[in-house]
Amino acid sequence: MKLRKFCLSIAVLMATVGTPLAQARGISLLRDAEIEEFLDEYSRPIFRAAGLNEDSIQILLVADQSLNAFAGGRYMGVNSGLLTIAETPNQIEGVIAHEAGHLAGGHSVRTDAAIASASRPMLLSLILAAGAVAAGAPEAGIGILGLGQNIGTANFLKYSRGQESTADQSSITYLDRIGHSSKGATELWRNVRNSQIIRGRQINPYRQTHPLANDRLSALQQRAEVSPYYEVEDSPEEIERLRFIQAKIHGFLEEPHATLRRYPLSDQSDPAHYARAVAYYRTSQVEKALIEIRTLTEARPDNPYFHELEGQMLFEFGKVEESIEPHKKAIALKSDNALLRIGLGRALNAMDAPENFEEAVTEFKRALLLEPDNGFGWYELARAYGGLENDTMADLATAESRYHAGAKPDANAFARRAMAGLRKGTPEWRQAADIVLATQSQTGGAALPSGIDDDAPAPRQIPETPPSRPDVPDPTIPEENT
Repeated sequence: MKLRKFCLSIAVLMATVGTPLAQARGISLLRDAEIEEFLDEYSRPIFRAAGLNEDSIQILLVADQSLNAFAGGRYMGVNSGLLTIAETPNQIEGVIAHEAGHLAGGHSVRTDAAIASASRPMLLSLILAAGAVAAGAPEAGIGILGLGQNIGTANFLKYSRGQESTADQSSITYLDRIGHSSKGATELWRNVRNSQIIRGRQINPYRQTHPLANDRLSALQQRAEVSPYYEVEDSPEEIERLRFIQAKIHGFLEEPHATLRRYPLSDQSDPAHYARAVAYYRTSQVEKALIEIRTLTEARPDNPYFHELEGQMLFEFGKVEESIEPHKKAIALKSDNALLRIGLGRALNAMDAPENFEEAVTEFKRALLLEPDNGFGWYELARAYGGLENDTMADLATAESRYHAGAKPDANAFARRAMAGLRKGTPEWRQAADIVLATQSQTGGAALPSGIDDDAPAPRQIPETPPSRPDVPDPTIPEENT
């Protein structure tokens, strides 16, 4: 399972990022090694239980503090708010299993057909209404038009509610298969139901894309409570892990003063130290931030993400040389993480010395083997090659960076420049040729470099676009429609 498409990592810590593609859809994406590992470990068993190829599904972490998740094609989006609102990891598992139900059922593909079906009465009513108006009966025409729209909308909403109910039931099946409880899902929907009751809204159940929370809770409980795994609970260690993630998200996404109110100095728990470290870091209180994070690195030296954050802080506060050691400690503890290696490489680049540039190149190459589509990694690799005065390889790395940022004409131009300095037929030359071919249609039809037609590999495939949000937002509970 991959957790990276359509975003660039500008820092190894939590960073709000997004390509033009994601921004155009109103999605602000996050990258964070710790949270991605958490989602990966909880999602893989569920995807396998659903019969999905776990390596083909890409999870998008969305910077949105409302309770929501969505899925379609080969993407699953998880709001940061789901992680902070959930009380236990099992509640998050319930949502992941629900979204896996959508993916396994091919609901996004079938939704297109449902929309097309729903549009037919609308189109028919438009034709009939136009005829009525032309015949001198404009009021009748307006009535016909409204009737067709209502029928089409009602048909689609009924279909959408059916999909949601199916995904709810599938989630219990998947959790049973891996021996995990469905109690978290019932707890989550009980909270949503209570929220609806407190708001006191008069909700028309036939005008919703999702079943009402009370109906979902009733349907889930009927199966969940008879499961032999219903009383299986998260361990204290699993719950504490979620508390660390929640502290980190609050620290980075809330206003710092709000975080410090949520985690006052009287709270000496480790998650509180984590949250305050981030809050102080964001307000440039460097000494306080370092005291908080070093309290954690001393107490839990085997946690790579505490060392990562310390290195990030030192780097951002201009203590570049001091940041190298904690970055290296993080990698020693978690060597297979691209974001951690990019963090070290970036610090090495900032040292601005030939020996550091050489080491940085090694780190970026290792990172990009793990994440070939990390545009920021390619950008920093270009900087490292530039520091070594290797302009050709810098051009090639820049071409990759621009390609993954969606700037196809720029990628084409830099790839052509790289090809001019590379020996024909080498892996690097073929890499540049691959980019040229993949971006050719967006460069105004410029001629291909000599020999590229015969020797270049087939163009890389442009990945399909992820869903922007659930297909039809629920007008009454807009952000509680997982």
